[in-house]
Amino acid sequence: MPGLSRSRFLAALSIIAGSLNFTSIAPAATALNVGKASPNASAIIPVNVGDKLGIFAKHGLDLKIADFTGGSKLAQAMTAGSIEIGVGAGTEMALVAKGAPLLAVCNAAPSIPFIGIAVPWDSPVRTVGQLRGSKIGISSAGSLTEWLALELARKEGWGADGVTPVAIGNAAASIVAAFREHLIDGDVAVTSLIFDMEEKQIGRLLIPASKYVGNLAAGTIFATTQLINSNPAAIRAFLAGWLETIEFIRTHKEETVKIESDVTGFPPSVMSKEYDLTVGMFSRDCKFDAESLATLERSFVSLRLLKETPDMSKLYTEAFIPK
Repeated sequence: MPGLSRSRFLAALSIIAGSLNFTSIAPAATALNVGKASPNASAIIPVNVGDKLGIFAKHGLDLKIADFTGGSKLAQAMTAGSIEIGVGAGTEMALVAKGAPLLAVCNAAPSIPFIGIAVPWDSPVRTVGQLRGSKIGISSAGSLTEWLALELARKEGWGADGVTPVAIGNAAASIVAAFREHLIDGDVAVTSLIFDMEEKQIGRLLIPASKYVGNLAAGTIFATTQLINSNPAAIRAFLAGWLETIEFIRTHKEETVKIESDVTGFPPSVMSKEYDLTVGMFSRDCKFDAESLATLERSFVSLRLLKETPDMSKLYTEAFIPK
């Protein structure tokens, strides 16, 4: 370049670029509407843990998290299009068989140590057999909690009318109120709430669900078909963030308990006990095991959600699990 050395030219170019205020622009995070079938269930709350830690943000996602009082209400929101990713239970796969526009994409927690049957603190009920003929609170009709109440009656040989499920939602305030007013004889609730009620002498754990049921995809992640078709990369990113969060939870009890205590409002003493009970339940690969699928298949008919057992392979996909 005549009359201008290369070094002087580059220096001038740098000054010009600075005057134009050139800045690097980071790619925008993908906003994702995520619904939780329960605000405090340990199989679901990793969504909040990963969000608080910035793990999902690291995978390019900006989560908008909403809590629901039961799986059926979550599925309704997903059908309406207001929720794109739902974290609930495998029993919602029956709604997929009935035409809901979603698919299960991750078996997040095959087993179910995080739910149990509680009774009021002053209840005379001390054994499972004393629940025969009782009213058992559940979150909603067709939910995992309803199936667990009916499954207890089936396992105990009480027949179809062995217990009467009563839909009261899964909000802590509703369950506490129902116990205090003795509107129900027992409730199928998350164990974190039960442990909290024990500390306050409101309710007590009678039996954990894991004592009478095996694997059933107790924690399951769903995606809408619209999201599957329009942005499959967002589903892969969410599952990658989920699995990274699970690994953090497994190895960082103190930090996890603190975050979960902040989210649930339960004291660290409760969430520490909950952590010890549930930390081993999470899947490391999101895959659907045969026992979970078989149990769910049977539950759909017993809940009268479906007249016939469905082709389970059409209700889920493992295509978005990180390699």
